[in-house]
Amino acid sequence: MQRLRLAFMGSPDFSVPALRALHEAGHEIAMVYCQPPRPAGRGHKETPCPVHRAALELGLPVRTPARVRRDAAEHAAFAALELDAAVVAAYGLILPREMLEAPKRGCLNIHASLLPRWRGAGPIQAAILAGDRESGITIMRMDEGLDTGPMLLREAVPIGPHTTTPKLHDALAAIGGPLVLRALAEQPAPVQQPEDGVTYAPKLGKEDGRLNWAESAPALDRRVRALNPWPGTYFRHGEETLRVLEAEPVLGASGTPGAVLDEAALVACGEGALRLLRLQRAGRAAMPAEAFLRGYALRPGDVLA
Repeated sequence: MQRLRLAFMGSPDFSVPALRALHEAGHEIAMVYCQPPRPAGRGHKETPCPVHRAALELGLPVRTPARVRRDAAEHAAFAALELDAAVVAAYGLILPREMLEAPKRGCLNIHASLLPRWRGAGPIQAAILAGDRESGITIMRMDEGLDTGPMLLREAVPIGPHTTTPKLHDALAAIGGPLVLRALAEQPAPVQQPEDGVTYAPKLGKEDGRLNWAESAPALDRRVRALNPWPGTYFRHGEETLRVLEAEPVLGASGTPGAVLDEAALVACGEGALRLLRLQRAGRAAMPAEAFLRGYALRPGDVLA
């Protein structure tokens, strides 16, 4: 195996297995780039991101610029590393042309979808929300567009009826490292992404988690599986906002959308009904529905919003 001089650029938990894989394979990681430490927890203590913590554990140097796009000093520092390649995995900052072109082999991105489907910020959640039967990892040579660069390697992962975002996240994170190692070793010919089949995964916000009971039960089930733990799915019952952490569709039931149909938290939808399996009140612990309903009245005939 040829030992390469690399930079690694990533921030969240998703990126850590790839950093470890590159380090364990013996590549020289000249610099790790990640998001700056940010306030977290009750004390709002400055906390490094997961990649930063992993890099320190491995004894690797770290840079945490708040921005790089128009920072000539950062461009020069990156070029001075004299890299063979950079590996990027959910870094969180847009790289300018000066940085994309600095490494001899360019910048390789570990993207959590089967491009050109689900370019953008939330590809894992988007695949589950849409009812896709598979997702995967694409190793792409980056250009100045939004996930538009030529593809080097892809590997698919199935999405089943019980797949959640955490499960799919972990499955994809586990294959990103081995796949980018293959791309570095094999140097496969780049393949331009097809023009058809392009979709975009928007950045998600809290409002995306509100359950619209006029939708079908399968669609709401996918929303619960896709948006937990963040931004979370919820509904209104009277003055309270209740979070739904787990549910399952029941296609044989029917009723007015939003109406509670039985004593076991079955809620009518636009098509079928949704059985709520795990619930949480604000400031309380999440509980299985059976235990939750012993201390909270959710009666047949109540209408949820």
